[in-house]
Parts: sequence; C-alpha cells; structure tokens
Amino acid sequence: QVQLVESGGGLVQTGDSLRLSCAASGLLFTDFRMGWFRQAPKKEREFVGSISSTGLTTHYSDSAKGRFTISRDNGKNTVSLQMNNLVPDDTAVYYCAAELAPFSSRPGLDPQKYEHWGQGTQVTVSS
Repeated sequence: QVQLVESGGGLVQTGDSLRLSCAASGLLFTDFRMGWFRQAPKKEREFVGSISSTGLTTHYSDSAKGRFTISRDNGKNTVSLQMNNLVPDDTAVYYCAAELAPFSSRPGLDPQKYEHWGQGTQVTVSS
C-alpha cells in the first residue's frame, strides 16, 4: 500500500533552520504532485507549498515564500522541505501529501485533492 513517512521535525529556536523529508513508497512517484501542509493547534490545515511531478514547478504560501524551499528526488522517491528563518508562527504538525497529477503545473492548494498523506511530524519553534 501507499506510505508517506515524514521525518526531520523537532524543537528549534527562532531564526533556526530545519529540513523535513518525506519518503514515499507503493506509488509511481513520478506521477504525483507532492505537497506540504501544516496544522497548528485549533487551526485548519493549511497549504505550505507543492512541487510538480517533474520537479520543475514549485508553489509556496505567502508565509513560506522566501524562507522555505521544496525539492524532490524522483530517483529516491523523496521530497524535502527546507525551512529557514523559522518563527513561532511556524509551529505546527507538518504533513506531506501526494496528489495524482502527472505533468501538472497547477499549485495543488486544495488538501482534499490529495489522495495520500503521511502521519505528520511536529515542528516547534520557540521564541
């Protein structure tokens, strides 16, 4: 079956960096747009960013733009989220997700369109 496994979360201080990784198995990775979402306590899940199946197109939320970078390795079935200059508002559980969208360059903002989700990894940024 399809599995998405995130790793790399933790407790950091304001201004620090973290790199999250997501390892995918059980799917044809190159057919899937990969997205990163996050959910803070008492808030709805929100889009952080996405990367197209080819890796050629990325999209970011306004809060992530300029600080976060998404990349993927289609040879290793992995997607990463490099987060720099973290602030307390970035505190959340971060999820990677996969949407069947071969060659699509659309941003993939809607979490309901994603068929597969990881279990999430906690990121906590202290002030």
